[in-house]
Amino acid sequence: MDNNSNLRKIIVAGPLPPAALALLDARDDIVYETITDVSEENLLAKLKDAAGITVRAAKITARVIEQSPQLQVVSRYGVGYDNVDVPALSKRGIPLTVVGTANSVAVAEAALYMMLELAKKGREHDQAVRDSNWDYRLETTAIEMWQKKLLIIGFGRIGTRTAERCRAFGMDILVADPYVDDAVIRDAGYTPVDDFRTVLPDMDYASLHLPLSADSENLFGKAEFAGMKPSAILINAARGGIVDETALHEALKTGQIRGAGLDVFALEPPRADDALFSLDNVIFSPHIAGVTREAAHRMGIACVQNVLDALDGKLDLDMVINTDVLDKT
Repeated sequence: MDNNSNLRKIIVAGPLPPAALALLDARDDIVYETITDVSEENLLAKLKDAAGITVRAAKITARVIEQSPQLQVVSRYGVGYDNVDVPALSKRGIPLTVVGTANSVAVAEAALYMMLELAKKGREHDQAVRDSNWDYRLETTAIEMWQKKLLIIGFGRIGTRTAERCRAFGMDILVADPYVDDAVIRDAGYTPVDDFRTVLPDMDYASLHLPLSADSENLFGKAEFAGMKPSAILINAARGGIVDETALHEALKTGQIRGAGLDVFALEPPRADDALFSLDNVIFSPHIAGVTREAAHRMGIACVQNVLDALDGKLDLDMVINTDVLDKT
């Protein structure tokens, strides 16, 4: 590694697309190292003299932050940040950045795909043809999305885009988000809801698009599933832990709800013997809703650009989570 004191070191924790690394290669004041070992001990060693880090799945703990004296920015390759100790960053005046809308369309499309798959029984239809079970077509298993009621919880970058796409299917859309004014929701053409639990009995679909926090942990549990209709479908492409998976298993197994689509789990990766895997009315993806080829390219560029902007003193406020630290930097 070049010992030139003018060089600033960036740790790339987890792979980034070539176009993103090209932004770093183009700078003559930056040196970077890509690491795959993202254990706390290795991060402590690598970040001793680093000015910034790009983060995928690595856990950025308070210990890592406190023992990284030159750290000036943590940049998430994504929009969720429950793997980063934000209060510890804020205490040191270090901004945490995310990639804004870079993967919003990808997640919205994934949520819509799961709704469609569970409504249309695509896997079953495909298997019937493969099994020469042509009489399967005499059964009535698929349902329509047209004129169905959809509850979107979380009306941010992804929730808004999910709503737009579902509106094209002629759905009746309700939105619950305590951080968004009702007028904003109405102006977008949707119905605001103060307490989502009060409308659950009427909902055909519920799609979650909010971060995991103390307020949202186990937001959907036994009581919420008991309040839903047997034909309802739940989609979670947000964060594991928002849904009580034990309660979800029971609701799916007993027919309290029709189905569920999960891109995320409380434990990732989930155990091989996870009880949910035994059910046919739930579909999964490996926390990859926001990772299409196009989104991966956009996220990588945004992730690296956030690091460079932070070091150059020109951060985009829309990309910063803990904006209160900017006065301290």
